[in-house]
Amino acid sequence: MIIDGKLLSAKLKAQMAEQVVALKEQYGRVPSLAVILVGENPASQSYVRGKIKACAECGFESILTTMPESVSEQELLAEIAKLNADERVDGVLVQLPLPRHINEEKVIDAIALEKDVDGFHPDNVANLWLGKPCIKPCTPKGVMRMIEECGFDVAGCNAVVVGRSNIVGKPMAKLLLDANATVTIAHSRTKNLAEVTSKADILIAAVGRARMITAEMVKEGAIVIDVGVNRDAETGKLCGDVDFEGVRDKAAHITPVPGGVGPMTITMLMQNTIECFLNRQNK
Repeated sequence: MIIDGKLLSAKLKAQMAEQVVALKEQYGRVPSLAVILVGENPASQSYVRGKIKACAECGFESILTTMPESVSEQELLAEIAKLNADERVDGVLVQLPLPRHINEEKVIDAIALEKDVDGFHPDNVANLWLGKPCIKPCTPKGVMRMIEECGFDVAGCNAVVVGRSNIVGKPMAKLLLDANATVTIAHSRTKNLAEVTSKADILIAAVGRARMITAEMVKEGAIVIDVGVNRDAETGKLCGDVDFEGVRDKAAHITPVPGGVGPMTITMLMQNTIECFLNRQNK
C-alpha cells in the first residue's frame, strides 16, 4: 500500500479549515504565520510558495517577508525581533538554508519560543527530549501521522531511522521512542547497514542519498517511510533515499517521492501554527 501524503494532507487541511472558522468565532481572529525568505534559492522559493498556499487553504493569515541574499545578519535579526513583538503573529519561520555569512544557529535562537512553529528553538528541542510540552518538528511529526494512518501499532516494534540530523533523524527517533518503539539510529557510517535495516518493522530513510535503501535492506512487510529528496543524476527527476520500484513489492506500506512526506511536513507546520495560536490565546 502506498501512503499518499497528498491525499492525507488534503484531508487534514480541510479539517483545519473548519477548525479555523470556529477559532475566528471564538477569538475574533485567525492564526497568522510569518515567513522570512532570504535570497533567491529556487528550492527555498518553491517551499515558501507551498507554505503560503497551505495557509490560504487552512484559512490562516500569512505574512511573507523577502530579503536579498546580501542582507546582514543584524538586519535579519531585527526583522525577527519585529515579528516576535507583533501580537498579530502566532508563528515565525525563517526558510533555511541561509547565506553563508549568516549564522543559522543565532537566527533560530532569535525566534521567540512561543512562535517557533518549526520546533527548532533549543528550548523546544530540550523539552522534546525531556518529555515536556513542546512544538514538535514538522517532518518527524508528519511521519508519525502517516504511520498512524496505516493503522499500525508502533508499541514494541523495531524501528530504524537512517539519518541523524537535528531536523529529522534525532527528533524522529525520539517520537518513535515516545510511541514505545525500540529504536536504532543508523547512518552512512553504520557497519553492516543492511543487516540493521533488514530487522526493522518501521524503516525511515532520511540520509540524503538517492536510492540508498534497496530491496535486500528491507524486511518483508515493513513500513518504509522515505524522507529523502534527491535529484536523479541521469533523469534529473526527484527521487528519494529508497529505491521505490525495488522496495514497493516487499514493503507493506511505502511513501513515494514526491507526494509522500513532503506535503505532510507543510501540513504539520499548519498544525503547529494553530498550536502556537492556541497557546498564546490561553496563556
